Amino acid sequence: MSKFDGKTYWIIGASTGLGRALAEVLHREGAQLVLSARSSDRLAEICRALPNTRAVPFDVTDLDAVRQAVVDVGRVDGLVYNAGTYDQISVADWDTEAALAISDVNYSGALRVLGETVPAFVREGRGDITLIGSLAGYHGLPNAISYGASKAALISLAETMRHDLAGTGVTVRIVNPGFIKTRLTDKNSFRMPMLMTPEDAADRVLRAMSRRRFRADFPAPFSWVIRLIDYLPDILVYRGK
Repeated sequence: MSKFDGKTYWIIGASTGLGRALAEVLHREGAQLVLSARSSDRLAEICRALPNTRAVPFDVTDLDAVRQAVVDVGRVDGLVYNAGTYDQISVADWDTEAALAISDVNYSGALRVLGETVPAFVREGRGDITLIGSLAGYHGLPNAISYGASKAALISLAETMRHDLAGTGVTVRIVNPGFIKTRLTDKNSFRMPMLMTPEDAADRVLRAMSRRRFRADFPAPFSWVIRLIDYLPDILVYRGK
């Protein structure tokens, strides 16, 4: 019997890519699932394929919708915040509306969801929270206005939660994948090192969720290279720029 058997997990951002693949692996582990995203049609399709699964569609950028979703979902044992969006935006071609939209889903949406769920977890002294960040959150990267910053904010939020939730019985972790082949990364015209399938990434997220370790970065060695940049002098990182 797995640790997920009979437990109820709420996956937010479950309609495509990593979220959908994670729903499939958690279902195989015996979890009961609540799946959320904006697309009710995609969620319905997944629920037809996965028994003991139900859909609660909503938009994480709408606080009233978030609050209603929390009521509709009811008590859960854990949640995964995987809602995210991405576009390549260069500083030289600044698009304020697009940048704000990315941040609103990737970071502010997490604030809305967690603000409506964490207090109940704390009162009950239990709960499991997984935030899906990105290796892009560790450093400013070219053409990543808002996306990298929003993932950096999510990592910082997770670190703060780790401090503040110590001793409450609530587990929080941050999972930072590299490139995953999805409709979002299909927008990229550059080479993506160690590109993973959603299924491979979902298996890695499941392993992270099976442990109490706070942080999971993958794939190695790509994640090691990203973290190594912290120790390089700026003259090397920004050489020629």
